[in-house]
Amino acid sequence: MSTFSPTRVRNPAAPTSVDQSGQSPMNTVEKVSEIGGRSLLSVLFLISGLGKVGGYAGTAAYMSSLGVPGALLPVVIATEVLGALAIILGWQTRIAAFLLAGYSLLAALIFHTHFADQIQAIMFLKNVSIAGGLLLLVANGAGPLSLDRRLAGKPKQA
Repeated sequence: MSTFSPTRVRNPAAPTSVDQSGQSPMNTVEKVSEIGGRSLLSVLFLISGLGKVGGYAGTAAYMSSLGVPGALLPVVIATEVLGALAIILGWQTRIAAFLLAGYSLLAALIFHTHFADQIQAIMFLKNVSIAGGLLLLVANGAGPLSLDRRLAGKPKQA
């Protein structure tokens, strides 16, 4: 039985290199995993937001039926689409992830609290789980393959 270890386990046979800061650079798998994870976490919001554009009247009516003004639909669409694109590109990732995490929790509490319906209970847990993944982005940032990292690496203009 294995136990949890907070330290990262690496293959001892793998070559280890150290950059100028004394840190081991991320390997390709880690970099691709980060951008892949960001993209997979965000594509749900992108598709959902674009779907709301196509089904605008129906979505507005559904929102209104649950007490949310349909006039907020443009804000919902912008939150989903722009937030997803920001996270995929790795731009202002911590802010976008924080906002989408709050949005996910709010949507769960407004639209998915009929727990007697198993589908609604699963949708509630899906939203809560997505918020958890987004909070990991808040804590860790976008990673090296991101606009955040690229923009941070540029020298300031005088």
